Amino acid sequence: MKKLLLFMISALVMVSCCDKTDKTTTIEKKPQIKNVIYMIGDGMGLNQIYAAMTANGGSLYIEKCSTTGLVKTYSASDYITDSAAGGTALATGSKTKNGMIGMNPDSANVYSVLNSFQEAGLPVGLVVTSPITHATPASFYAHQISRNLYENIAVDLYNSGIDFFCGGGRNHFENRQDSLNYTDSLIKKGYNIVYNIDSIEAPQLLPFGVLAADIDLPRAEERGDYLPKAVDLAIKSLNAKGEGFFLMVEGSQIDYRGHGNDSVGVIAETLDFDRAVKVALDFAEKDGETLVVITADHETGGLSILNGNPSGSTVSVTFNTTGHTGTMVPIYAYGPGADIFTGIMENIDIPKIIKAIVQGW
Repeated sequence: MKKLLLFMISALVMVSCCDKTDKTTTIEKKPQIKNVIYMIGDGMGLNQIYAAMTANGGSLYIEKCSTTGLVKTYSASDYITDSAAGGTALATGSKTKNGMIGMNPDSANVYSVLNSFQEAGLPVGLVVTSPITHATPASFYAHQISRNLYENIAVDLYNSGIDFFCGGGRNHFENRQDSLNYTDSLIKKGYNIVYNIDSIEAPQLLPFGVLAADIDLPRAEERGDYLPKAVDLAIKSLNAKGEGFFLMVEGSQIDYRGHGNDSVGVIAETLDFDRAVKVALDFAEKDGETLVVITADHETGGLSILNGNPSGSTVSVTFNTTGHTGTMVPIYAYGPGADIFTGIMENIDIPKIIKAIVQGW
């Protein structure tokens, strides 16, 4: 399906939720959706967003989104999810046990929205600030019993057919226990692989990959405009033919700073993610056929806001844990079909709706 895809939303979309309830969304409009940009702030709860907003003088680019809601985050095994189960739910529409990647609780493979776009013949991409083999991005292309099997996940990426990827994790491809070099293998497969994007101009011919760090990229304060630039590069490369595309973007290190109870770092990472959101929203506004969905896999740190002053860009926060919490997280949407993503949702609802879009409703 290489032609321009204009997805017509039907009058009723039935989305299966948890065992107890079904979410039925009545849609009166029939917007045209060609591209989907799916953005995940790892560990980004509502208070992370409001703290960053306050520190930024009271506003964020994410406020441009026309629709907001709340998302339940529990996994199949635990009330408090980890990023593997949370990522798998957001990617595939299936809840699973903590630690599992792209599998259901019975260890059967489940497939993601990224795969649905591939089946439609459309280009797909991933941009993250973690290793590209980390739990959330891996949930979109890998199938492993444990999120810690990074070298196996790298092989899954090699076999995935992903058109564009950008993140860290070079060691999982090149410095492996089996002494194989999967960067060389990707190049032989036709990928242009680079180690930074400082001098890269958009768009790039696909397939294209960036392994920008041995493991993790530097902190937001140190990596400059990497994330917004990578998102711009990905959009322009995936959209070169104008036939439709899927892109997942993760602000991975909001979670890292939350685990460390680092309030300055949480705010910096959230603001960096928000700058990437701006790139996506600007494209969607101009394009008119792009749906942008922004959410989180879970909240990290139990962040509470104690005081603040938007006019002075100051905020005082505290943390309740160094781990994840079970609180609901926000969801934001912009573009055609945005009004579907409102109210209180299960995390597995989101990819089911996106899959329905690519399947033509």
